Amino acid sequence: MSLLDKVYDPEEFRKNGHMLVDLLADNLQNNLNQKNDKVINYIRPDTNYERWNQLEFENPAAFFKEVINNSIQLQHPRYIGHQVSAPAPLAALAGFEGMMLNSGGAIYEMSAASSTLERVVIDKLKGYFGLDDGDGIITSGGTLANLTALICARNIKASEDIWNEGQKEKYAFMVSEEAHYCIDRAVRVMGWGDEGIIKIPVDDQYRMRAELLASYHAEAQSRGITVLGVVGSAPTTSTGIYDDLESIGAYCITNNLWFHIDAAHGGPAVFSEKYKYLMSGCHLADSITVDAHKMMMTPSLTTMLFFKNSKDSYRTFAQKAQYLWSASDEEWYNYGKRTMECTKIMLSTRVYALMSIYGMKIFETYLDRCYDMGRKFAEIIHSDSKFELAVTPQSNIVCFRVKGENTDETNALNRNIRHHLLEDGSFYIVQTVLKDKVYLRVSIMNPFTETTDLEALLNRIKDLL
Repeated sequence: MSLLDKVYDPEEFRKNGHMLVDLLADNLQNNLNQKNDKVINYIRPDTNYERWNQLEFENPAAFFKEVINNSIQLQHPRYIGHQVSAPAPLAALAGFEGMMLNSGGAIYEMSAASSTLERVVIDKLKGYFGLDDGDGIITSGGTLANLTALICARNIKASEDIWNEGQKEKYAFMVSEEAHYCIDRAVRVMGWGDEGIIKIPVDDQYRMRAELLASYHAEAQSRGITVLGVVGSAPTTSTGIYDDLESIGAYCITNNLWFHIDAAHGGPAVFSEKYKYLMSGCHLADSITVDAHKMMMTPSLTTMLFFKNSKDSYRTFAQKAQYLWSASDEEWYNYGKRTMECTKIMLSTRVYALMSIYGMKIFETYLDRCYDMGRKFAEIIHSDSKFELAVTPQSNIVCFRVKGENTDETNALNRNIRHHLLEDGSFYIVQTVLKDKVYLRVSIMNPFTETTDLEALLNRIKDLL
C-alpha cells in the first residue's frame, strides 16, 4: 500500500473516526459530570510552543488525546468565560461531515445540499426578526458579517459609485462607545480612518444614548462628514446590555440612514417568548448579524447575516466571474456573489440539523436557561457584601467585582483574582474594563451550569482575598 493509499484508506478512516468520537464522548461525559478537575490546564504560550515543537506521535489516538488535554473544556459547567457555546454534539457532527465532504459553497454545483439549506435556514428564521420579505447569507463569523453589512450600506447609501470609481467624500457610521471592536475594524478596513466611526456615549446602564444621535449627526455634517448609518448592539459584548433598538431604528428611518444591528450574541432572543422583548425594534433594521455559534449551540464559526430588502443581499459585491456564473442574474444559489468568501465551508447544515431534529424550541430552551442563570447569578452577587455588579444583567453576561475603596488598588486586586483563576484552572472567567474600573466578567454559555457552580466561584474568589 502506497502512502497515499494509506492516507485515504476507508477502513483506516473508519477506525480513527470511531476512536475520536469515543474520546470526545468520554470527554463530554467527564466534563458534564465534573470528573475533569480543571476547565483549563493553562500553560504559558512560549512553554507550550516548545512542548508541541518537540512532541512526536506514533498514532492518531495519542495526538487526539493531547489536543483534548491542551484545550479549554467548553462543555465543563465551570467554563463561564468567552461567548462561545459548548456545541450541541449533533451540530458538531454536521460540521465534521461538512469538513469531510469539503463542498466549496461559492457555487451551487459544488454544494447542492449546503447551498439549498442555506436558503432554507435563512427563510425559516428571518420572520422571527420581522424581516419576512428579506434574505440573507451564512458566513464565517460576526466580524465578516458586520463588514459585509457595512460595505453593503456604503454601496447603497453613498452618493458615489465607490465600488467601481473609488471614494472621494468622507463617510461615517454612528455606533455605541461600547460596540464590539470589529465595527471599528470594519470601518478602518474600508479606509475611513478615525473620522469614519462616531462613538455615541452610553448611559449608566451602558446603553447607547439614542437621544444624542441628532447632535452627533449634525456635528459630523458640520465637519463635512456624511453619516450613512447607525449600528446598534444587541447586546454589547462587555456588559450584555441591549441598545434601545426602537429609538435607533426610528431615527434612522426619519433621517434615511442604514440601520444595522450587531446581534451576534443576543439575536436569538427572538426565539424566546420570555426574552424576545429585548430585540424589540429589530424589524426596523436594514441588516442584522447573528452568530449561531454563540446562542444557537453550533460550532464556530457560523454566522447569519439578514437583510430586510432581499435585493440588498446582492448589492455588497459587484464583481464579475464569467467562468462561474452569469453576472446579471440574482442567483440565490451561487453564494460567491454575496459573501466575502470565494470558497465557503458547509455552515448551513449545522443550524439545519438542530432545527430539523429538535425543532425551534431547542433555541428558546437553551437561551432561556442561560439568560435565567445570568439573572440568578446577579441575585447571588447582590446579596453578598463583598461584591458589586457593574449593571443588572439583561442576558447571560454578568460583570461584577470585589469591592474596594481605592480604584487603582481595587483594579489590581480584581486583575490578580482573574490571573489566579486562570492559572488554577478550576474555573474559567474573563475580565473587562468599564469606565476605568476592572470587572470580572462571566458568560454563562453552558446550559448545565448550576447556581452551585456560581456560588463555588464566589467562594473561590473569597479564598484569594
